[in-house]
Amino acid sequence: MDWYLVALVVIVMYLALVAIIKTYLPSPRTDTTLGEEPEPSAEKSVLASHITFYGPILALKTESVTFFDWFRKYSRGLRIYGTIGVFMVIIVSILMVAMILLSVNLTVALKPEPTAINKPQNLFLIPGLNEFVPSTFAVWFAFILTLVIHEFGHAILCRVEKIRVKAMGVLFFVIPIGAFVEPDEEEVNKSASWPKMRMYGAGIMNNMVIGVLCFVLMIGMIGWAVPSSEPIVVGFYKDYPAASAGIPVPSVIKTINGSPVSNTAEVASVLNETIPGNHILVGFEKNGTISERELNLSTWPADLGARESGFMGVYYYNGQGVIQTTQRFLSPTGFLMLLSLPFIPGYEGQQLRILGFDVEDTSYYTEPFPLYWQIIHLLFWSGFINLAAGLFNALPMLPLDGGFIFKEATERLLARRGLSRYGSQIVGTVSSLILILMVAMLTLPYLFHM
Repeated sequence: MDWYLVALVVIVMYLALVAIIKTYLPSPRTDTTLGEEPEPSAEKSVLASHITFYGPILALKTESVTFFDWFRKYSRGLRIYGTIGVFMVIIVSILMVAMILLSVNLTVALKPEPTAINKPQNLFLIPGLNEFVPSTFAVWFAFILTLVIHEFGHAILCRVEKIRVKAMGVLFFVIPIGAFVEPDEEEVNKSASWPKMRMYGAGIMNNMVIGVLCFVLMIGMIGWAVPSSEPIVVGFYKDYPAASAGIPVPSVIKTINGSPVSNTAEVASVLNETIPGNHILVGFEKNGTISERELNLSTWPADLGARESGFMGVYYYNGQGVIQTTQRFLSPTGFLMLLSLPFIPGYEGQQLRILGFDVEDTSYYTEPFPLYWQIIHLLFWSGFINLAAGLFNALPMLPLDGGFIFKEATERLLARRGLSRYGSQIVGTVSSLILILMVAMLTLPYLFHM
C-alpha cells in the first residue's frame, strides 16, 4: 500500500477517535436564567479537565503547574539568562533575514532546478513525513525534547516575571505536533516590555543552548570510536580497472596474488612493485565470502599525480578522515554545516551520514561501549532539531517568538517618539515580507522551470 493511502487511513481513524472522545465530553450547561453566568458543572469529567480540541487538533493538558514556581528562587540569574536570550534572538533574526535575502537573490540569479528540498512535505520538520528526517527513536526523542524545553523556557520565565501559568500540554494531530504552556493573557498584556521579551526569548534560548551542547558532546565523543584499518573498498574510479571487474561494494581486500593484506599501507606496498599493464589477482570479502578478481592495472589519473606503479581505481573508506572532518565542525560555521548534513549530496555527505543515520558505515569502527552509535545519533538529532527550531523561531515574523520580541521592541522604540500608532503596521508588513520571501525561496525553482 502506498504511503499516502496509509496516511489517509490513519487520519480517518484519528478523526473517528476525536469524534468518539467529543461525545463523552460534557456539554456546556444551558439551564441558567437570563443574565446569569453558568456555574461550573460538579460532574466535570476527568476528560474535560485534561482534553481540549482546537478543530481536529487534540490538546492534552494539565493545570498542575506549580512545579514552575520552584524556579522563582533563581529569579535574578534567570532574568539575566532571559535578557541574554533577547539580544541573541535579535542578532540571530538579523542574520536569518540576511540569509533568506541572499538565498532568494541567488535563486533568482541562478534559476536552479527544483530538488527534493522544494517538495511540500519537506517543508515541515516532521519525522517520517520529511524524507530527509528518518522516523527513528533518536529523531522522535529529539523532536519531543525540543518541544518540551522550548515551552518550559516560556513557563519558567512567566513565573520569574510573576505571570501566572494556567496550564501546559501537548498538541496532537495523529502525531505530536507541538507543546504549549498557557499563560494568563491578562497578566501578559499588563506586563512591561522587557518581562514579555524575556519570556518570549527564553524558549529560543533554551533550544539554542541545548542544540549547541548536544553538538559539542557529539563532536567530543566521535573521537572515541576506533576506525578499522582494513582496506575497505567503497567505490571506484570510472573507466579504471576495478570499475568493470564486478567487485562487490562495500568489500574488504583480503589478498593480492594469494598473499594476505590487512591494511591500505600493505596494499600500497604491493602495488608499488607493479607497473601499468600488470595483472594481479585480488581477493575481496563481503558478508564472509571471498571472491577473486583479476585486474589489469592502469596508469594513475593525472589529478592524483604522476606515478610509475600500477593503479586499481578503488576508493577506500577513510574512517579517520570522517572523525577529523567532524571534529573540525566545532565552530559556529561548523554547526551550520552540521545543520545541512541531511541535505549534502555526494561522497562527503554520504560518509558524514554516520552521525545521524543507521548506515552500514558504523560497522567500520570499534565501538567504545554498547549503544555508542545510538547515543551519537541522539546527540546529532537533538542538536539539529533544537538549533533548527531556535533559528526558525527567531525570525521577526508573527506568530513566532521572534515576531513577538520584534513587536515589543518596535512598539517600545516608537512609543518614545510618539509614533505608537505605526507599530502594528510595521510589524505586520515585516511579517508579510518575510513570509513572501520564504515562499519565494521554495517555489521560484518550480516557477522558473514550468
